[in-house]
Amino acid sequence: MTTLDSKLNAYISGLGQNAKDAAKDLLTATTEQKNEALRASAAALRESKDALLAANKADVDSVADSRPESFIDRLRLNDERVEAMASALEQIADLPDPVGRLLSTTERPNGLTIERVAVPIGVIGMIYESRPNVGADASALCLKSGNAVILRGGSESKHSTKEIVACMQKGLEAAGLPKAAVQTVETTDRNAVTALLHAVEYVDLVIPRGGRGLVELVRDEAKVPTLLHLDGNCHSYIHADADIEKSLEVVRNAKLRRTGVCGATESIVVDRAIAEAVIPRLADVMQGCELRGDAEARKIAPGLAEATDEDWSTEYLDPIASVKVVDGLDEAIRFVSKHSSGHTDAILTEDKEAARRFMTSIDSAVVMHNASTQFSDGGEFGMGAEIGIATGKMHARGPVGLEQLTSFKYLVHGNGQTRP
Repeated sequence: MTTLDSKLNAYISGLGQNAKDAAKDLLTATTEQKNEALRASAAALRESKDALLAANKADVDSVADSRPESFIDRLRLNDERVEAMASALEQIADLPDPVGRLLSTTERPNGLTIERVAVPIGVIGMIYESRPNVGADASALCLKSGNAVILRGGSESKHSTKEIVACMQKGLEAAGLPKAAVQTVETTDRNAVTALLHAVEYVDLVIPRGGRGLVELVRDEAKVPTLLHLDGNCHSYIHADADIEKSLEVVRNAKLRRTGVCGATESIVVDRAIAEAVIPRLADVMQGCELRGDAEARKIAPGLAEATDEDWSTEYLDPIASVKVVDGLDEAIRFVSKHSSGHTDAILTEDKEAARRFMTSIDSAVVMHNASTQFSDGGEFGMGAEIGIATGKMHARGPVGLEQLTSFKYLVHGNGQTRP
């Protein structure tokens, strides 16, 4: 091990020990304290807006010439986005405290009462890429659910992240809670990610939020438990019995509202029965978006670019979408099942039985009927915010909010019982 490795591991261990100590203090924090910290943090974000925007400008300027516009959009903050961050903290403060919820009670024949109650997970490592608001959302969700968090944002957002963490720590101190409940890995050394993933003595769960490369790195390198968020190759299927006008409006929103979010539709699947009516209109309403079609779609609308096999499994995060023509519901289900990343998929139809079959058959974390895939979001689900969209099947699935950031333990009440 080199001297640099030793120093780096010592640094991560120091953050981990501080977080572990803070997590113990949070076990006895009251709901009122946590809410006070969140509201004070929101106030600090507003008061520090100029400094935060200046820090964010430094981040944006550092990559403006080397990154695509979709990346810059995810990185950039403005007045509205700072206010959205602050408002999200206040919304989380208004939500019920997930800690201490009585999940079940069992009365045993021998007189024992067994309660299952929600408890914090402990210390969470949050590894994410360019979106600074993830740091605020993750910090707030972890705090409200009684967890300490160590943030490791992308190097491109280091100045923004530092300012956001400072605001969160002001809120914690105002409420009499340990500032180490929210920390950030300030070094941009990529080995710090590996050190955090190996910090089994301190970290209880790691959550990555970013592209496939980051998620696969966490999956392959982690020695601590992980809650994975895979890429969002989302599909919108326009069924034969769709309301075409309504469906086109939904698909446009699902793709173009914000192209750089994981809930954006990347593949538009069109039923052959209505393809002649839909695809020319689709090309019109999706102005500004490059559509890449299969041979049948391009025969109907020759202006479409040619799709390759790679397109069907690509998360573009840009104004690009693939267009596939299918022969009915069964083929649509097979196609979506094969190519979906398991994030969010949608069917657009007025046929309730077709919707039921699609929603039952597609094994994604979120499946929608007659709604934009961009509603796949913790805030839109009433969670206040989310720490990510989990695409696995264990512990948590879909938007990960407060309840998903808790575990549980059993409290057993007796009256002198002994086991025979």
